[in-house]
Amino acid sequence: MNLIKMLDQRRSTPSRTLHGPGPNAEEVRQMLTSALRVPDHGKLAPWRFLKIQGDTRLALGDLLAQRALELDANASESIIEKDRARFSFAPVIITVIARLTPKHKVPEQEQILSGGAVCFALLQAAQGLGYGAQWLTGWAAYDPVITKKLGIEENECILGFIHIGNSDEMAPERLRPKLEDLLSDLSL
Repeated sequence: MNLIKMLDQRRSTPSRTLHGPGPNAEEVRQMLTSALRVPDHGKLAPWRFLKIQGDTRLALGDLLAQRALELDANASESIIEKDRARFSFAPVIITVIARLTPKHKVPEQEQILSGGAVCFALLQAAQGLGYGAQWLTGWAAYDPVITKKLGIEENECILGFIHIGNSDEMAPERLRPKLEDLLSDLSL
């Protein structure tokens, strides 16, 4: 598939439709190696990865359910179970973590944008290998108790959980914005 066609066909596969088998270790390595090809002003590599798979996904779900109850003791059972199941569908989840270098000549915003490009490139690599993928964050990416359990340092933040697996369903298309509504020409 040529690159333009692949970009034009990119879709998010809802994580709840993802299942195994997922990518093997070599395929994950290939996806991440491809994702490292993003622009990186200053050669900082301002990101790192945390792979979540196997029973760890379920343990993380239990941790989320427990934390959700700590945050809201009156949370409904359906909310708690949704959090418990959040990481149980895709067989592999790659957490993309921004690793910021403060007060560097490369502004933190550019470091974060580079990490966002890693997330997108990882989605593309997964699709290129025939897998479905979805980039999600959710409250867990920002909760200090959860991020501490995940080993997120003070100079770091989660940019996304990239859920990767197989799906029996065609990824849904959604309405895309019109280019004409977004593009203007500079006139000085």
